[in-house]
Amino acid sequence: MFSTKVRIFDGCILFLNSLLLLIKLDLLLELIPWLSFFNNMGWLYLALLAFFLRESSELQLSLDREILNPAQVFMISFLGLIFMGTLLLMLPKATHEGISVIDALFTATSAVCVTGLIVVDTGTYFTNFGQTLILILIQLGGLGIMTFASYFSYFFRGKSSYENQIMLRDLTNSEKIGEVFSVLKKIVFLTLIIEVIGAFIIFLSLKPGIVKGFTNQLFFSIFHSISAFCNAGFSTLENSLYEPEFKFNYPLQIIIVFLFILGGIGFPILFNLYKYFKYFFKNQYAKLEHPSNRIYTPWVISLNTRIVLLTTTLLLLLGTALFYFFEFNNTLKEHSWFGKLIVSFFGAATPRTAGFNTVDMGALNFSTLMIIFILMWIGASPGSTGGGIKTSTFALTTLNFLSLARGKDRVEVFRREISDLSIRRAFAIVALSLVVIGTSIFLIATFDSEKTLLSIAFECFSAYSTVGLSIGITSKLSMASKVVIIITMFIGRVSMLTILIAFLRRVKYLNYKYPKEEILMN
Repeated sequence: MFSTKVRIFDGCILFLNSLLLLIKLDLLLELIPWLSFFNNMGWLYLALLAFFLRESSELQLSLDREILNPAQVFMISFLGLIFMGTLLLMLPKATHEGISVIDALFTATSAVCVTGLIVVDTGTYFTNFGQTLILILIQLGGLGIMTFASYFSYFFRGKSSYENQIMLRDLTNSEKIGEVFSVLKKIVFLTLIIEVIGAFIIFLSLKPGIVKGFTNQLFFSIFHSISAFCNAGFSTLENSLYEPEFKFNYPLQIIIVFLFILGGIGFPILFNLYKYFKYFFKNQYAKLEHPSNRIYTPWVISLNTRIVLLTTTLLLLLGTALFYFFEFNNTLKEHSWFGKLIVSFFGAATPRTAGFNTVDMGALNFSTLMIIFILMWIGASPGSTGGGIKTSTFALTTLNFLSLARGKDRVEVFRREISDLSIRRAFAIVALSLVVIGTSIFLIATFDSEKTLLSIAFECFSAYSTVGLSIGITSKLSMASKVVIIITMFIGRVSMLTILIAFLRRVKYLNYKYPKEEILMN
């Protein structure tokens, strides 16, 4: 028996398909002219997608942990989505003049890995259908195809195997198996709520006449809201937000920057903050009702949340100050004092995997580019839509440096001790990231020797950290270099450590210990 929510979903699909059929047959357009919006925007494809989602969710996905571990499933889901996206982008209706296989693969990988590097202009090269495909790839890639597939499969079927729940617990970082689908539901709904609110505010911030037509304004708002929250950096504008009509639109820049900060801070952090504020307001209400009673305040904000929030705040403040200082008489010269602050804040936040730009990247000072290198490499926070080595990794390595310098034998912060496994994992991620980025720089410098080392390094850091910023060489790269960037984007999205875990057999038991010895370091 189907549940009420499934029947409601089926009813909505039936109504939407019936409405679109009447529109296609021009039976309603004379009575309600504004319904042409659905016809022009290709919402028929959206209805077909919803129908496909409904039918595919009925299929039972059985995953054997003895054959596939969570890391392998994670990789395969991204590879499958990239391959499907490449084929779809090569459809005749996706582009105006056709697209090569390598450029379609590059665009699909950039969208799925929420990078934002492009070899062709998104707004002019792709049709509305093609741009919609890119938007879907960004959404699925930003949250993970397994998140959507697993949630909707549970939504329609109402059950899942124990093996699948164990695997999804690893993918979603859930503490308990029973919380897996609750976490998936929260992720999906929180994403949709933030993106809808973001699209609405973006729509209101558009100045009259800049984006012509209600349909185009709505699509522009939806596209940039999803792209911003997923930290994708894709834009339908040729020069992103540096276009003359948008680079002085500070309200638009503010909402965009807060969208990719929310997307990059991580879902575990957002859920933890929600839990904290729920406790906070409950306690305030309890104090008003019973002022004499003592209110117990538990350790609600986790250590991970504290580290991520502190690191993120420091990076944003320091990045804003340095961007403002180095670019005051350069790229910020044309802005007012308020505009300088907004653009500096935007410039400090966007390298942390967002990919939008409000200044000419090629005109930045060398010192500013060095700051951007560091911010790109650090990236967003764990469990988010962003990339990079992550803020927590950077924080743990820094804390370990300070701990060693003070002669301590352990890392402590906020009256908590960091586990040795977390420290080892952080240093592994840092080392592997430098290996991948260094290899990419070496290969592209070999294939495109005429390019400057600065531009190549910027491209590789941007690709690995899934940022999407470029100083203008992406479309000019040779085919071999494009393949290198494609691989770098994929590795940056799934992480090199995940790839190693996927292919190396994991030791299950260590019931022995060897004698310990110190190794000479300096």
